Amino acid sequence: MFEEYDVIVVGAGHSGSEAAAAAANLGSKTLLITMNMNAIAQMSCNPAMGGIAKGQIVREIDALGGYSGLVTDKSMIQFRMLNKSKGPAMWSPRAQSDRMMFSAEWRTMLEGTKNLDFWQDMVKGLIVEKSTIKGVITGMGHKIYSKSVILTNGTFLNGIIHIGQKQFKGGRMGDKPSGGLTEQLIGLGFDSGRMKTGTPVRVDGRTINFDKMEEQKGDENPENFSFLSKTKLIKQRSCWITYTSPVVHDTLKLGFNDSPMFAGRIDGVGPRYCPSIEDKIERFSDKTKHQLFVEPEGWDTVEYYVNGFSSSLPDDIQFKALRKIAGFENAKIFRPGYAIEYDYFPPTQLKYSLETKLIEGLYFAGQINGTTGYEEAAAQGLMAGINASLKINSKNEFVLGRSESYIGVLIDDLITKGVDEPYRMFTSRAEHRILLRQDNADIRLTKKSFDLGLASAERLDLMNEKIRKTKLLTDFIKSESISPDQINSLLEKNGTNSLKQKTKIANILLRPQISINDLISHIDFLSDFVKTNNLDNVICESVEIFTKYERYIEKENEFADKIKLLENLSLKEDFDYNSLQSLSTEAREKLSKVKPKTLGQASRISGVSPSDINVLAVFLKR
Repeated sequence: MFEEYDVIVVGAGHSGSEAAAAAANLGSKTLLITMNMNAIAQMSCNPAMGGIAKGQIVREIDALGGYSGLVTDKSMIQFRMLNKSKGPAMWSPRAQSDRMMFSAEWRTMLEGTKNLDFWQDMVKGLIVEKSTIKGVITGMGHKIYSKSVILTNGTFLNGIIHIGQKQFKGGRMGDKPSGGLTEQLIGLGFDSGRMKTGTPVRVDGRTINFDKMEEQKGDENPENFSFLSKTKLIKQRSCWITYTSPVVHDTLKLGFNDSPMFAGRIDGVGPRYCPSIEDKIERFSDKTKHQLFVEPEGWDTVEYYVNGFSSSLPDDIQFKALRKIAGFENAKIFRPGYAIEYDYFPPTQLKYSLETKLIEGLYFAGQINGTTGYEEAAAQGLMAGINASLKINSKNEFVLGRSESYIGVLIDDLITKGVDEPYRMFTSRAEHRILLRQDNADIRLTKKSFDLGLASAERLDLMNEKIRKTKLLTDFIKSESISPDQINSLLEKNGTNSLKQKTKIANILLRPQISINDLISHIDFLSDFVKTNNLDNVICESVEIFTKYERYIEKENEFADKIKLLENLSLKEDFDYNSLQSLSTEAREKLSKVKPKTLGQASRISGVSPSDINVLAVFLKR
């Protein structure tokens, strides 16, 4: 019934969908197994993609030839660029999506992908021979053989849903959990743990009084996530902002005795940066209110998501508290919030390719590695799909460095540091974030992916054209001068010093009070140059960023080059750290467990001191 596959992907969430697409597009015969074909890449939590640092990840996935950016553009109902008041390293795109359209678009794109087959079933076991993966065993009893397997089980591994004292098995509301795999993997020598995440009530928009809330509109000139997308969002749906209050908090506290989190019925660790409302009330007891974002679930539905109100308290308590929030006085809900507890496997058991160290050909990606978020999961899936395909074709693994991408930071953090709570990406995690901006993801990554055979020629051509046009405008403003009488009125209007003599346009752009759009609208010959050469806002913005931050970027590149020297000092996987008695006991233990590939990775392991690194460096020099 089944042929042998090159790659089997288990789970069709964001991670599994990207993994299957990448492997198939690289020419591998791929099978995607999911329990529900109608829930491919389902947005189980909030109906949005991107956000702080997460938006950079989606742009990187797109630059590498993944699907997440394209699907988001086809299904978005609102776009905002966050942190525009800060420096460009902090700018992060975010889109509200139509939840049902998002999943439908993903399925359409996957069904249009060559080399990709589908099977609706549960995977309950792995076929392993001599520490090498050989395939999977499904709930229907089928043995399906393959050269590699990627596990992207999300929250389904022994998932338990909690609502107050109510407790029942589930991978998410309405879906069965997955059993058997955890127990088999533990038997094979893997360590496992428990984590938890949560989701808020869904509210009937017909019962919300939006007049009592603050409207949050999308950007006036919305952008796209994908570098390939040509269409622009013409209309948008607004989000809304409201707040909790002391009365709301007191009502929620009535359910604390029945809270599974406070009562100890949940063993798993929850996300510190996206806590439940009861956790926020407990941890930030000095705060009298918390901000809530009321987000539409799509174009044609009345369902709303209350971002910031995740809870596992009894459903009647959630409902009573909700109705004491401004705008929700007469609210009706579609379903309560809940917490879900699930198995994960500490990612220090993986190689940089996301292949497990114990079983050859077996890869983990997504929440099974202790991460949280669609974007983090999708990035891991993409990289696992790429590397599984490369391995079966006897090609070198594809690994991104910390100075090359947020994806590189994500995977290095997971492999090197491990996790003790659900991992979420932030701009602060990236030490080279001025280099890793959302606007230059294509410049950083598309050529690498094209060389792999994943990114299309169209993507490469668009990137090269962007580089050409950016250089064209940069050279123009660096060579053309402007006189005081041509520019002083603009400078005085924007509160910056007037000119006394001619200067290059680029020098004017260095001033923080002046933007490239100010100059284009004020200087006729610059405006004519932009129009003649068809330079869009993306090009102009890139030129502005590079001009204003050129010296910072140069310094950061120099720093990244120095760091790479450590990354180029390789450590053998079978190196016996216990033989180096000059290493601290903790360093010997941690290094033996993680087995770092380079001295740079070793330096980022918690518990390995600079003096330990010096010992290793001296040994390597010998």
